Amino acid sequence: QVQLVESGGGLVQAGGSLRLSCAASGPTYSIYDMGWFRQFPGKEREFVGAIRWSGGSRYYTDSVKGRFTISRDNAENTVYLQMSSLKPEDTAVYYCAARRSPLYGLDNRNGYNSWGQGTQVTVSS
Repeated sequence: QVQLVESGGGLVQAGGSLRLSCAASGPTYSIYDMGWFRQFPGKEREFVGAIRWSGGSRYYTDSVKGRFTISRDNAENTVYLQMSSLKPEDTAVYYCAARRSPLYGLDNRNGYNSWGQGTQVTVSS
């Protein structure tokens, strides 16, 4: 089982930037996609974006397109979520996740096999 450890959350003012990191360990050769999700209080975890582990294709939900960028460093087995032009409505707990196959849709959290511990991002107005 792949283990994921996140870092980089915190408090930022609206319009600011923040970068989250997700370090993977274990059988990283088994990773097909790495995804980012977020969870608002009292809501289901929702898809933010993902990156194909091999090849680097990236996918984003509409609400973050043009503001968030996912990148990866395969040598370090680390994926990043660069968030810019942050809004108060981006305030959530952010999770990285890994999946081994494309059995489910990319935005379906049920298809992800490993999850990070989550990191709080708070955007003040």
